[in-house]
Amino acid sequence: MLLKTEYSPLLETFKFANGIELKNRVVMAPMTNFSSNEDGTVSRPEVEYYTRRSKGVGMVITACVYVSRGGKGFPGEFGADHDGLIPSLRGLAEAIKGEGAKAVLQIFHGGRQCPPAQLPDGQTVSASDVPSELPGGGQGPVPRALTDEEITGIIADFGEATRRAIEAGFDGVEIHGANGYLLQQFFSPHSNRREDRWGGDLQKRLAFPLAVLRSVKDAVKQHAQGEFLVGYRFSPEEPETPGITMADTFALIDALTGEGLDYLHASLMELWSLPRRGTEDSRPRIEQIVDRVGGKAPVIGVGSLYTAADALKGLDSGISLVALGRPLLIDPDWVQKVAEGRAAEIKTELDPAAQAELVIPDPLWNALIHTPGWLPVKR
Repeated sequence: MLLKTEYSPLLETFKFANGIELKNRVVMAPMTNFSSNEDGTVSRPEVEYYTRRSKGVGMVITACVYVSRGGKGFPGEFGADHDGLIPSLRGLAEAIKGEGAKAVLQIFHGGRQCPPAQLPDGQTVSASDVPSELPGGGQGPVPRALTDEEITGIIADFGEATRRAIEAGFDGVEIHGANGYLLQQFFSPHSNRREDRWGGDLQKRLAFPLAVLRSVKDAVKQHAQGEFLVGYRFSPEEPETPGITMADTFALIDALTGEGLDYLHASLMELWSLPRRGTEDSRPRIEQIVDRVGGKAPVIGVGSLYTAADALKGLDSGISLVALGRPLLIDPDWVQKVAEGRAAEIKTELDPAAQAELVIPDPLWNALIHTPGWLPVKR
C-alpha cells in the first residue's frame, strides 16, 4: 500500500522519451559484486542478490560486464563477449524484471584498469602506454597502446554486447564511460597521448566514446523489436594533471546529447561534491551538469544518498532519477519502507551479522567487510 508522505516524489512514475516507464524514480546503481562464475556466467547467489534488490526500485543497472575478453576488469565479473553467455544473461534479466523493475545491462572495457591476472595474455591495454596513478604516489601496470584495428574491434564489441543484451531480454544498456575505464581513458588527456584520429585535441579524444555510442545505437536500431534504453555513465572530473576538467565534461555532455541518447548517469561518490577546476561556478557539480544537459536527456544522480531525506534533496538538484548503490547493500527494502511510510526505519549502517538476511554473496560480503571506510558499518 502506497502512503502519501513527504517522500512521495521519489515514488512517482517516470517515463523516458522513448516511452519506457519506471514505477518510481529510484534506480539500483551498478556495483561490482565479484560473484560471477569463472566462465563469465552469472552465478546463482548473484541472481538471488539482484532479485532481493529488484522488488522496490524502478530500474536495476547491473554490475559492468566485459564486451571483450581482454577488457575483464574484476575477478568474478560476468561477461557479454560471446553468444554462449546469452542464456546466462537472460536468466538475470528475467529475475530482475520478474520483480517489477526494468533491467539495464552496464557494458564496459576496463582498459588499463584491468588486473593483468584477469587477462588471457596478462597485458593491459589503453589509448596510450601511460600507467594509472595510484593513491600514495604509485603507478599501475604500463598498458600497451591499442592499434587502430583493435580500437575498431572493441567498438564493434560494444555493439555485439548490445545485441546480446537485446536477445537476453534486457530493457537497455548503459555504456560505462566513468571511473577511469577505457572510454574515459580515451577521453582523458592524462591517459590519451595519441596523435592519430583517436587522440590529440578534445574533439579527437571524443572520437572513441562517440564511436561506441553509435555502435550501440546501430545495434539497437538493427535488433531491438521494441523500445530499448541507451544510457551513458561518466565521471565529471579527474584528479590527475593533465586530466578531465569540468570544461571537458561540458564538452562531453554536449557531444553525447548531440548524438542522442536516453539518459546520462553522473558517477559521483558524493552527489553534492564541488568542482575542482574548469568552471568558475562554485555550485555542486551535479547542478552544473543538469544545467548543461538542459533537458536534452534525463540525468541520473548518485552518491551517498542513504536516507529518504537525502534522496529527496537529490531531486532538488534537477536530476530525474536517484540511484542508490551502497544504501541498497545495507537495506534492500529501502524503497518499500518509503512506500509504506516507514522511511525512519531505513538502515544506514551495514549490520556485520546480517549477510544471510541481506542476500549478499560471499565474495562481495568479504570485500565489503574488508574495505575500510567504503561503507558505514554498524558497531
